[in-house]
Amino acid sequence: MDNTMLIQITNQKAVGLIHELEELDLIKVLKPNFVPAKQKLSDKYKGIISKEQGQNLNEHIKKMRSEWSNI
Repeated sequence: MDNTMLIQITNQKAVGLIHELEELDLIKVLKPNFVPAKQKLSDKYKGIISKEQGQNLNEHIKKMRSEWSNI
């Protein structure tokens, strides 16, 4: 049986339970203290919109900001 799950521990009491389950050979801890790598937002959204759309968006933002300045 090859069922792998990624879990997040929300209570430190659960750590003890997990160790007990591992000692009973019911589960196997593959990576203790596993911290997923944080992805930069620039990498996450890179290529989502075209260069032209990005330029149009920037122009629209500049226009909106100037409108707020005129109030």
